[in-house]
Order: sequence, then structure tokens, then C-alpha cells
Amino acid sequence: MTKISPVREDHHELRADGVTAAGSIVMAVAGSAPAYSIAATTAVLIGAVGVAGPAALLWCGLPMLGIAWAFSYLGRADVNAGAAYSWVGRALHPVLGFLAGWALVVSATIFMVAGALPAGAATVSLFSESAANNTLLVTVVGAVWFLVMAGAVLVGVRVTARAQWVMSTIEVAILVLFAVLAIVHAATGHHAGPSFSWSWLGFSHFNGVGGFVAGALIAAFYYWGWDVSSNLNEETKNGHKAAGRGGIIGVIIVFLLFEVFTIAVQVILPAKTISGSNGNLLSILGDAIWPGIGGKILIIAVALSTIATLETTLIQVTRTLFAMGRDHTIPLVFGRANKRWRTPAFATIIVTGVSLILFVGSNFLGSIGTILSDAVSSIGLQIAFYYALAAIAVVVAYRRVIFKSVRNFIFIGLWPGIGAIFMVWIFVEAIPSSTPIVIAIGIGALVIGIIPIFIFWRKGRNYYGRRPLELPDDLMTSQIAINTNDPRVG
Repeated sequence: MTKISPVREDHHELRADGVTAAGSIVMAVAGSAPAYSIAATTAVLIGAVGVAGPAALLWCGLPMLGIAWAFSYLGRADVNAGAAYSWVGRALHPVLGFLAGWALVVSATIFMVAGALPAGAATVSLFSESAANNTLLVTVVGAVWFLVMAGAVLVGVRVTARAQWVMSTIEVAILVLFAVLAIVHAATGHHAGPSFSWSWLGFSHFNGVGGFVAGALIAAFYYWGWDVSSNLNEETKNGHKAAGRGGIIGVIIVFLLFEVFTIAVQVILPAKTISGSNGNLLSILGDAIWPGIGGKILIIAVALSTIATLETTLIQVTRTLFAMGRDHTIPLVFGRANKRWRTPAFATIIVTGVSLILFVGSNFLGSIGTILSDAVSSIGLQIAFYYALAAIAVVVAYRRVIFKSVRNFIFIGLWPGIGAIFMVWIFVEAIPSSTPIVIAIGIGALVIGIIPIFIFWRKGRNYYGRRPLELPDDLMTSQIAINTNDPRVG
């Protein structure tokens, strides 16, 4: 089948085959940042829903896996660094596609503030636990780490991939070790919290629908980032399949880690300790499990995880901006790749500068805990928005083949459809209960995306001309084969 390629001015390409299939899985895990997410977000989750935290992760994780399937099938139809930006634009409408991409850009930029803080806190904690509450010091150290990761992203995807292999392997190994130790520790009766109950995975502990929505929105933030593998599809070997599979496997891995540690935190630590952890929860858990050294080891895991996810988040936002610039839906300079490194250098430099300004400015907004809580909730709204659009896009794009097999129905229609409904629901339900600052950041930043649409509508005519999303050859072939074998045909 002949593919329709967009006509692009001043066409630039990213480096092909810079990421392997296994590397795509590593990127997806690093993007979700298990150690960072547990350290920075578990206290927020438990504060919102208490012992229903594991249930929030489970019932958000299942729809999230459906969205991962949606990304996988969309990536097979269109290998594009913009991912949801391109897919939603071609399957639904270009304006929706741009807003999906804009939501990722905004959420990733906000995350630079939330992400660099724990990197600084974890590093400082290695030398002085009390200094980890010094927001100014944490800000400076976090900024240094952020600049180091920006440099790695700038010089090439192969350097980035190698760094991720090292950091993520060590991080996950540490987490698996402490997951086993936590289970043993709790099983032998060493805990200050309530005993685990299987009811924690049900709906009985949520404080009504509002409680469930609050937990689900925070849980969405936990998982967010696995789709970096899709933004790297142009730079991945066999990217039309490997990038999507990497995301699916990545979601499964981080789901298991999130559940074990969320349960361990609630069983092993007292509620007062959890609420006062201030982004340093894993270190406290490590000291409880393995006094003297456990906290330091888990601090290393958090530092590696945070540094790794800063890198993957930069990749997501810069690749999305690169795709937008290439389509001229934002200034064309964003769509230019450095000739030597084959990376979107201009986009990387601009994002780094803007993020640093926001990051340093956050030092004056309040405590680390307050900054993290507001950022998590705001990003959760934006995540729900663009994930929902992508899940709807796969159902629309593949509507002709959804009912051709049970597999298609489950993995292209039903599961992504449930994911879409779930994300739309929590997005709508979360708005009335959100604070003004969360609404201002989460929704207001999305609305700002309308401005570049008006400015670049003419220049981006190739994108806004809405090229239909075509199905991959293998699915079209299977559809033809099914129809040919049907006795009603001919």
C-alpha cells in the first residue's frame, strides 16, 4: 500500500536505529520513573485516598494498559516523533491533534519543576537529611542535574539510550531487592501501619466518586511517561512495532512495582511519617526495612530514576515540538535537527531555558510538598486529555477491522475504548473538585494552545489539510484474506 508522506519545507530527520527493541522497553520504564513516582507521589496518593491507593493504581492501570495498546496500533500506522500529535490529527481532527501534542508539551514542561525537585532532594539527602528540606539548595542541585540531562539529550539518542540502560537497570534492581525485603519485613510483623487487606484493591475504601476520581488522577501521573517509546519511534529499530511493544511491557513492569511499594509504605510506615515525608518517602521506607543503609540505597534509586525521567521527559517534549515545527504548526526552526547529532537542538535549548526559569521560580511558591501536589494534579488533567484522544483515535482509525477478529475487538476496540471513557470521565469529574491553581495550570495551559493554531493555520496547511491515517499493510492484508475466505464474498 502506498503511504502518503507529508510535504515538509526544509526537511530534517532524526537519527534512525538509535534505540533497540529492548532499549524501547527500558525507555518506557524510565519514562514512568518507578522510584521517583513512588518517592514523590505516594504521599500525595495516600493523602487523597488513604488505603485505597493500591486500588487507584489498579483501576487506573487497567485502562492505561488499554491506552498503551492504542499507542501500539497507532504507531504501526504512522511512525512519527509527534506520536499523539500526529495520530489524533490524522484520525480525528488536526485541531484536536495539535491540542493533544500541546497537552504533552505543557505537562512535560511543568514536570521539569516537579521532577528536578526530587532529584535535588535525593542528592542532598545523601549528605544531609535535614538539608533536604532546604528548598533553595534542593532547587540549585536539581537545576544542575537538569542541565546535565539536557546536555545528554542534545548530543544524541544513542548516548541517551546507553545512559538509560545503566541508570534504569540499577534502579529496577534496587527496587526489586527492596520489594522482596519489604514483603519479608511485613510478613514477619514488623510494621507500624495497618495489616494488608485484599479489600485495598477494591472500591470500598474510596470516599465516594470524588475520592475515586482524585486517586485515579494521581495514579495517571504515576504511569505517565511510558509513551516516550512512541515519541522515539523514528529513532527505534523496527520502530513501527518495537516502540509500541516497549510501551506495553513498560506499563506492566511499573504497575507491579507501584503496587508492591504503595502497599509496603502503608503497612510498614505510620500515617504521620507518610504525610510528612516531603518527597523523601522511599528513603524513610528503606531505613525502616534495612536500618542504617537501606535509606541511602533507595536514595540512589530515586536519584537515578529522577535523572532518567528528566531525560525521557525532555525527549518527549522536544520530539513533539520537532514534529510540530516540521509541520510548521509552530515556528519552523523547532523542526530542524542538528546536522552532527541528529537531534532537535533548538527545541532542546528552548525547553531547557523555559524549564529552568519555571523551576527556579517555583522556589518562591511554597514548600516542596505543595509544589509537588499542585504539579501532580495539574499534569493529571493534561495526561487524561491527550491519552483519551489517542485512545479514541485508534478506535476511529481502525473501525473497519475492529470486528474482523476477537483479538482486534479486544486490543483495538474494547480495551482502548474503555481507556478513553475512563480518561474522559476522570477529566470531567476532576474539574469541579480541583483547586483554582490546578485549574489555572491544568486547563488554562491547554487553552493557550489555541493561539498557535490561529497563528500558524496557513503555514501549517500540510498538517491542517488532514491526511487520513492509513492502516498498516499486515492488517489490511489480513482483512482482505478474511473477506476472500468468506463464503458470502463473490
